[in-house]
Amino acid sequence: MTTNQFDSALTTPRQSMEHHEPQEPVAAVPDDKIRSPQDDTDVESAQNQQVTEKPAEKDPNLVEWDGPDDPENPQNFTRLRKWIITVSMSLMTMWVTFASSVFSTATLVTAKEFNVSSEVMILGTSLTVFGFALGPLFWAPLSELYGRRLPLFSGYIIFAIFQIPVAVAQNLETIMICRFLIGLFGCSPLACVGGAMADIWDPVDRAVAIAMFSSATFLGPVLGPIIGGFITESHLGWRWTAWITLIASAFFGLIALIIVPETYGPKLLQERAARLRRETRNWALHSFLDEHRPTMSDIVYKYLLRPFQMLFAEPILICITIYLALIYGILYLFFEAYPVSFGEVRGWTNEGVAALPFIGIMIGVLLGVALIVYTTKTRFARKLAKHGRVVPEERLVPMMIASVLLPIGLFWFGWTSSPHVSWVPQVIAGVPIGMGILVIFMQGLNYIIDVYMMYANSAIAANTLVRSALGGAFPLFATQMYHNLGVNWASSVLGFITVAMIPIPILFFFYGAKIRAMSRFTPKF
Repeated sequence: MTTNQFDSALTTPRQSMEHHEPQEPVAAVPDDKIRSPQDDTDVESAQNQQVTEKPAEKDPNLVEWDGPDDPENPQNFTRLRKWIITVSMSLMTMWVTFASSVFSTATLVTAKEFNVSSEVMILGTSLTVFGFALGPLFWAPLSELYGRRLPLFSGYIIFAIFQIPVAVAQNLETIMICRFLIGLFGCSPLACVGGAMADIWDPVDRAVAIAMFSSATFLGPVLGPIIGGFITESHLGWRWTAWITLIASAFFGLIALIIVPETYGPKLLQERAARLRRETRNWALHSFLDEHRPTMSDIVYKYLLRPFQMLFAEPILICITIYLALIYGILYLFFEAYPVSFGEVRGWTNEGVAALPFIGIMIGVLLGVALIVYTTKTRFARKLAKHGRVVPEERLVPMMIASVLLPIGLFWFGWTSSPHVSWVPQVIAGVPIGMGILVIFMQGLNYIIDVYMMYANSAIAANTLVRSALGGAFPLFATQMYHNLGVNWASSVLGFITVAMIPIPILFFFYGAKIRAMSRFTPKF
């Protein structure tokens, strides 16, 4: 997942300082899915919301929405159209994250074909995730400069094209280079989709839409080994893991290309201003984005310099980033650990059959989405309606539950791994694992966004870089770890580490407000 994903441009803080539901993936995920103001002035907050504060002396040549009910404002799309757009973009993202893991089932086959170790071929999976780490630093700024649609589809098309050289590769170098580029370009949905959803949805409904998007970013990499395993074992062979990805990506990408419009408010107003200038011959007409277009130095500071400044200075960002990086790494580690447990220990020799236990994690992901939707539509919505805003620590309530579920699932998975024990309880252990990973990931991102608001882009950029780096690194030692320690103790090591993480959401729930009060990057209410 990104990436990364899922990962920036998940939400936009309103001028009323209401807390919004993020994405971001980004995936991510991803990772990169948030947008924030330039030099603390939010372009989207000023132009893309239904209600905009008017200056005392309004510029008569400034092109704005024609009131809160302007039909061209993406916030005023019909609910049906919003859901069609949301589903289309979520499916695009699912196939990007699917591509990140589908190659994992071809590790042994390709290692034998190219006469290298299986550890070397695991890089084919890791390099894509490393691409998820770096891509948002490129795609997220483009989404602020040129809108959502151009970077979204530009990256996605190139991502699909790079499946071809992988499918026909005759040497190892081609596979590795193209797998990295697949992640680098493929993470454009992880960087742009969350922002697009913030463009069209109100805060509460956005949570449901983002939950759907998040489920897609996690279901993709879980589906990868299942489908890829059966393809690799069939007469089609491992090369068809790339061909299938190309075909599916092209199909859903073409549908989205037809359905998904530009949703970035400042970009739409810029286009309206250009159209009105031509029609009226009034060359003074302009949009807010024309006046406040981010400079290259602004972009570099927001996405490259300030993220590291915040990462080393903000306790909340440091701790949540470490936690999310850990669970993201565990997700990708399991793409190598499950084949060891079910393929080697239990003797399930068919790659596809050995990957079917991932269904347990899939069910857990869906239950995690249901939990987030339920808490958002009930507890969160009530507090928002009553107080006009919700403190960021409310995000941590589901996260505290998930922080306990994840280690339970890991210990459960490890100590039911013996071939003398039925496979059923070990597969069921994937349910709390999947639910824990999804909820911790989503609510952790939500908390970062609500805490840093106008600096959320920089915070998520730092988070995305670190967690994608760990997501790519964990598979590299997964096989040796599970071979040397055994499935039971290797999983227990992960369980003990996640137990050590349980206090993080609890401490921030009780003391987060005091910590935020000492930060220079958080808004003071």
